[in-house]
Amino acid sequence: MPARVPGTYPHPMETGPEPELLNVIDIEATCWDGQPPPGAVSEIIEIGLTVVDLRSAERVARHRILVRPARSTVSAFCTELTGLTQAEVDTGVSFAEACRLLASEHESGTRPWASWGDYDRNQFTRQCRTTKTRYPFSHRHTNAKLPFTSSYGLRKRPGMAQALKVAGLPLEGRHHSGADDAWNIAALILDVAARDAWPDTP
Repeated sequence: MPARVPGTYPHPMETGPEPELLNVIDIEATCWDGQPPPGAVSEIIEIGLTVVDLRSAERVARHRILVRPARSTVSAFCTELTGLTQAEVDTGVSFAEACRLLASEHESGTRPWASWGDYDRNQFTRQCRTTKTRYPFSHRHTNAKLPFTSSYGLRKRPGMAQALKVAGLPLEGRHHSGADDAWNIAALILDVAARDAWPDTP
């Protein structure tokens, strides 16, 4: 059998069906206990991304992009919530570069994606518009909270931590870490898919 480049999938003939990949995104943004300081706006400071293969029912990759804010700073409240400090995010890339990385390295413009709720999609839309940055994602987005709520017959849409309890899954890592939350949301998506309740690619 010919050698395969590390990090690539084998030819479908070697392993069976071609993977069906989904990007799971969770972001953290600058925030405050109350109103933002004058002139400051909420900006993305971390992008967590877990790649799910819906065919093999596996989480196959995990990524984290730190983003350097341009019009705000990380408050003490934000650090307490997310664990991120100003010094840490200062080592990150610009928002425009983060969007470029999503498109070039993670196929965000062509691959379907999901998040827990619509906050992540709306924040990207708003920040791309205000910074005149090209929107990095395809329009095939699924709010994972909706099929989860429906599949369990819940009356209210749960937060991610509550959904993990409902599904009997552990919360791995730190809540409000973008990378860890994306990983946990991916587990919830696989739980929904195992119940035959994950929608076809929108």
